[in-house]
Amino acid sequence: MSDIRFDDRVVIVTGAGNGLGKSHALEFAKRGAKVIVNDLGGSATGEGESKGAADMVVDEIQAAGGEAVANYESVTDGDKIVQSAMDNFGRIDVVINNAGILRDKSFNKMTDQDWDLVYEVHVKGAYKVTHAAWPHLRDNEYGRVIVTASAAGIYGNFGQANYSMAKLGLHGFSQTLALEGKKYNILVNAIAPVAGSRMTETILPPPLIEQLKPQYVTPLVVKLCDENSTETGGLFEVGAGWVGKLRWERAKGVGFNISDGLSAEAIAKSWDQICDFTDADHPGNTQEAMTQMMQNLQNK
Repeated sequence: MSDIRFDDRVVIVTGAGNGLGKSHALEFAKRGAKVIVNDLGGSATGEGESKGAADMVVDEIQAAGGEAVANYESVTDGDKIVQSAMDNFGRIDVVINNAGILRDKSFNKMTDQDWDLVYEVHVKGAYKVTHAAWPHLRDNEYGRVIVTASAAGIYGNFGQANYSMAKLGLHGFSQTLALEGKKYNILVNAIAPVAGSRMTETILPPPLIEQLKPQYVTPLVVKLCDENSTETGGLFEVGAGWVGKLRWERAKGVGFNISDGLSAEAIAKSWDQICDFTDADHPGNTQEAMTQMMQNLQNK
């Protein structure tokens, strides 16, 4: 198998000053890409800004013989990040939406600011960067887009209602973009990584943080962004050298005769069967998900 290369490709990596983003940026540059290293330089909770983080990554890339340009914009100004790519390199091929913050609090103590800031960075930021890049990807009939979801979004996590909302929202975002982008050869996937970073060091013990290296996540991102890849609309959990694809699972359910209506009591009587995942279905799209409902209408 030949090496995966990104020669003459232009890659935007947001939140690339530390952790996962830095690992992604360094690896893409090592493989020949021209990289926009975006990082506002704020804290893990979203305060402040600094040029130092992005500059250090660019310096490391350039010292190794690669090409990179620093960008210090907030991801909510995604058009400026994309314009930086166009101004410096004249095209865009890959967008890695990695920037993120944490504002962890139990829901009872969560403030509007805690909710809004997490939404702004994760969801609106990914939207703004990707939306600005999208016309260029369509025009080139080529693109690879990654969004960074989380196990917190898939399964929930105490004290992270805001973060969980944002992370599962990004997966839904990627699902629709995968459908809209496919005919333009724009492939869109979501990763749910576990890695040591400024964000996870507040919730995981230091010995574990040391072992959960970002470098164990980046190879999946590289593979998904390969020009020979055909994967799109996927959700992958990845970390500690383990990679697995997720899919929805749904019980067979119960189709009720609705000629005379449907009651809560009827549902209660069939509850065990409604919740029985034996021989479960795995709908892959909206049409498949609705098939049984439509059949039930025909059988009434």
